[in-house]
Amino acid sequence: MLAKRIIPCLDVSNGRVVKGIHFENLKDAGDPVESAMFYEAEGADEIVFLDITATTDNRKTMLDVVRRTAENVFLPFTVGGGVRSVDDIREILSNGADKVSLNTAAVENPELIHYGAEEFGAQCVVVAIDAKKVDPMAQTANDFPSGYQVFVGGGKIPTPFDVLDWAKYAVELGAGEILLTSIDRDGTNEGYDIDLLQKVAGAVNVPLIASGGAGSLVHFRDALVKGRADAVLAASVFHYGKFTIKEVKEYLSNEGVEVRI
Repeated sequence: MLAKRIIPCLDVSNGRVVKGIHFENLKDAGDPVESAMFYEAEGADEIVFLDITATTDNRKTMLDVVRRTAENVFLPFTVGGGVRSVDDIREILSNGADKVSLNTAAVENPELIHYGAEEFGAQCVVVAIDAKKVDPMAQTANDFPSGYQVFVGGGKIPTPFDVLDWAKYAVELGAGEILLTSIDRDGTNEGYDIDLLQKVAGAVNVPLIASGGAGSLVHFRDALVKGRADAVLAASVFHYGKFTIKEVKEYLSNEGVEVRI
């Protein structure tokens, strides 16, 4: 059985790590490269950088941060935000990233997933999905049979896609991994959305990263065991020192979850 991965997420805006709630009210949480170096020393399995304002600001992602991270950190790391073309993917990978995360651009141009996987390999292409629970009483509820709707633009713009339809299509096109974020749980510390995770895990055959809501050690275990995720991503609990990577891994190991200690 493959070891489960613990992944700190560094949301970056204007060159700084930030964290908010439901993707809003962002607060400064440090320098991204220094943060990545710290998490490497702590025992993280991977790092994810998301340039969360690149798309809405209509600019490319932070290549200087990518380069500096590659020079100083020797963990696999994924970069997302502002990626609109195969050339953007090439640029990020050539500056040292191991994977590229596609979100808004993938919804707007799904063929980008296919061309990215064809040129660089599926293992380099992560499709990030931001999902929000649908009000069952809403007129449009029947359009989303899973009960979850895909959003883009930093979680602000609704799309016509049901989360399961979109996840399955992304994998058909070549996505090697799904990074699934619950907008409802983001930054709340109330726990990952297990129902959402279970539904997507049952629909795709690629690794699934759970994101949004970590607040206790039990939450990590539940996402991996009940939610059937292959990895757990978290931000604020690590950035603000509630838990260390080591504490999470030791807890999971004691609970019988396979992790790299």
